[in-house]
Amino acid sequence: MKKNDSIFLVRAVLICIFIMLSSCASRKDVVYFQDTQNFETLVNDNTFVSKFKVDDLVSIHVSSLNPEASAPFNLFRGSSEGGFRAEQIDYLVDQAGEIDFPVIGKLKIEGLSPDEVRVLLREQLSDYLKDPIINIRLRNFTVTVLGEVLRPGTYPVNGEQITILEALGLAGDLTLRGVRNNVLVIRDFNGTKVYSRVDLTSKDIIKSPVFYLTQNDVVYVEPNKSGIKETSLDGRATIYVSIASVLITSTVILITRN
Repeated sequence: MKKNDSIFLVRAVLICIFIMLSSCASRKDVVYFQDTQNFETLVNDNTFVSKFKVDDLVSIHVSSLNPEASAPFNLFRGSSEGGFRAEQIDYLVDQAGEIDFPVIGKLKIEGLSPDEVRVLLREQLSDYLKDPIINIRLRNFTVTVLGEVLRPGTYPVNGEQITILEALGLAGDLTLRGVRNNVLVIRDFNGTKVYSRVDLTSKDIIKSPVFYLTQNDVVYVEPNKSGIKETSLDGRATIYVSIASVLITSTVILITRN
């Protein structure tokens, strides 16, 4: 084999390997909100309000000007004696959508917002307390982000609302291989799964009914074609490199001998 032919073979092998193991993405594949204009003002008229669901774990604390009168409406585990702080017991929304509240009994809160539950409780407590202060918090508010993100996983949410953009931020944002115009949100309504897709490249995402996530929502970012191709090549990458090494080594030996 001639020396020039051997060099050409080495270059050809390296170029083929580079093409197989590399990928590229255009601007429209990776940029968010591509249809926004400079100094454009967008009014978010999304009227989303979080609602309680079955299996939610809800913290409710009732207080008033009379601590002794409000004490029966707060359940605690343990004793505050001996320097130990008693732990307040949370309420689990059962399969009927109800919680068992002290003194009052069963209250149906499924489908109600925290503000609506406060109004309901004030009405029920009006015979016992004057101007009660009611603090309500969802204790098991989590969202799960999977697929082509930097840190897939399940994340706790502090507060009553989180947007899909904030959830993706918790997961470290999408990788360059993630499909941005077809992100899937899986939502559970008492055992019924609802699948919705959103386009992160459009400003209209704020109008989507899943722009604000609810507890236990799952966000899935699928890989683009280059990501799928790269995944399929991962198992063969070692083989390609091994073959290239053999070819290059053989070629170098031939060149040396010539």
